[in-house]
Amino acid sequence: MPDPDADPDRTAEQQRLALEKKRERYVWYYLAYFLFGIHLVAFVMIYAVRHAK
Repeated sequence: MPDPDADPDRTAEQQRLALEKKRERYVWYYLAYFLFGIHLVAFVMIYAVRHAK
């Protein structure tokens, strides 16, 4: 429960920073999955080219 004596501007700023940190973490997750997927596709294509007859 929030402290009734706390400054509302400070509380709002803390909530904004927490949300920004959470969104930044999601951006890193999306970037990691994207890069992993690109490498997976590249390895499959290399395998296909090397094993083509």
